[in-house]
Amino acid sequence: MGKRVVIVGAGAGGASAAAEAKRRDPSLEIAMIEQRSQVSVAA
Repeated sequence: MGKRVVIVGAGAGGASAAAEAKRRDPSLEIAMIEQRSQVSVAA
């Protein structure tokens, strides 16, 4: 069983943190939790 990371907030900061964590350790299992029903997306 690998390491798990939970990120609270699925906005730009949360997505950036998830991407950086995955780059540093591709074996991580990452879950993002967002209060709203929709997550922020940007191009």
